[in-house]
Amino acid sequence: MNSEKIKEMKIEVYGRVQGVRFRESVKEIADFMDLKGYVRNRAEGGAIIIVQGEEGKVKEFLSEVEKGPGFSRVEDFDFEWKNPEISYEEFSVSKDRGFVGDQIDSFKNLGRFLLGQDLGKVPESVVIIPDGNRRWAKEKGLVETKGHYKSGSYQNIVELCDECIRLGIKYLGIWGFSTENWKRDEKEKEAIFDLIKGLIPKLEKYGKEKEVRFRHIGRRDRLPRDLIRELERLEKETEKFDKFNVQLMLDYGGKDEIVRAVNKILKKGKAKISEEELSENLDTYGIPDPDLVIRTSGERRTSGLLPWQSGYSEWYFADVYFPDFDVKEFMKAIQSYGRRKRRFGGN
Repeated sequence: MNSEKIKEMKIEVYGRVQGVRFRESVKEIADFMDLKGYVRNRAEGGAIIIVQGEEGKVKEFLSEVEKGPGFSRVEDFDFEWKNPEISYEEFSVSKDRGFVGDQIDSFKNLGRFLLGQDLGKVPESVVIIPDGNRRWAKEKGLVETKGHYKSGSYQNIVELCDECIRLGIKYLGIWGFSTENWKRDEKEKEAIFDLIKGLIPKLEKYGKEKEVRFRHIGRRDRLPRDLIRELERLEKETEKFDKFNVQLMLDYGGKDEIVRAVNKILKKGKAKISEEELSENLDTYGIPDPDLVIRTSGERRTSGLLPWQSGYSEWYFADVYFPDFDVKEFMKAIQSYGRRKRRFGGN
C-alpha cells in the first residue's frame, strides 16, 4: 500500500454485534479488501473498528459493516476520519480480557441487547413534541379530534411515565398546546381542553400513588379559567413529590416565554440582563434543560420548543404519529440517545 494514500477511519457500531461472530466477519471483509487495523468489543456493548487503507476501499468497507455481516444486526454507527499515527501490519480481532473473559462479556452483552437493556446513557430530562394526531385520524377516516383523544388518553400518558420511572428518567415534558394552536378550529380547541380537564383528576390520583409532581409550563392568562383552576390544583396537590416530574406544556411558545421573562425583569427596573437572570424568570426555572427532545410524525423541525433551554439537547425524530408512539418507540429514542457523544462545545 502506498503510505501517502493510506486513510484511517474509526467506526463505532451499535446493535447486536457481540456473541454473533461479528468481529470474525468484519476481519474476513477487511482481509478480502486488503485493509489493516483491528476490531474490538466495547465493555458496555457495541464494537469499535479502526481500519486503514485506500479511501475508496475504506468507504466500501464501511458500507459492508453497515449491512450487519454474519448474524449481527447493526442498528446505528458513528464514524470519523483520523490521521494515521501508526501503521498496522494486519487486521486483527482484539480480545482485551483473553478468550474466556472475552466470551463472557460477549454473551452478557448479547443477552442485554436481546432483553432490550443495551441503553448506554439514560437522559435525566426528556421533552416530547407529540405531533401527527390529526394526520393519524385522517388516514384512518376519523374526525381529527379522535387523534387527540387517542394520543392524550390516560393509558398512553401513564405508560410513558411508568417507563421513564423504570429507566430512571427524572423529568418528562409533553407539549400539549402551543401558542400557535390558537389558530385552530374552535371545536378542536374545545375538544383538546375538555380532554385535558378530564385527564387531570386521573393524573392527580396517579401522582399521589407514584409520587409524581405535575407542573404547568406556559401562559396562564388565555386558557379557560376552569382548566387553569384544575391545573393549579394538580400542581398544589403534587408539589411535595420529587420521585418523577411531569411538565404539561399548555399555551406554550418558546419566543413567547422569552419575551415574558424579559418583561418580568424589566418591570423590576433592570437595565441590563444576565443569562442567569433570564433563566431564573423562564417558566422552566428549577427544571433541568432537556437532554433529549423527541418529535413524532417524521417532521424535522423544532417549532420553537424551548429555544433557550434546548441549545445542547439531543434531538430524535420518530417517523410514527404520536397516537402510535408507544413504549417500544420511546425505547428506540432512549437507545439512540445512549449511543451519542455529548461534548457541549468541548472535545
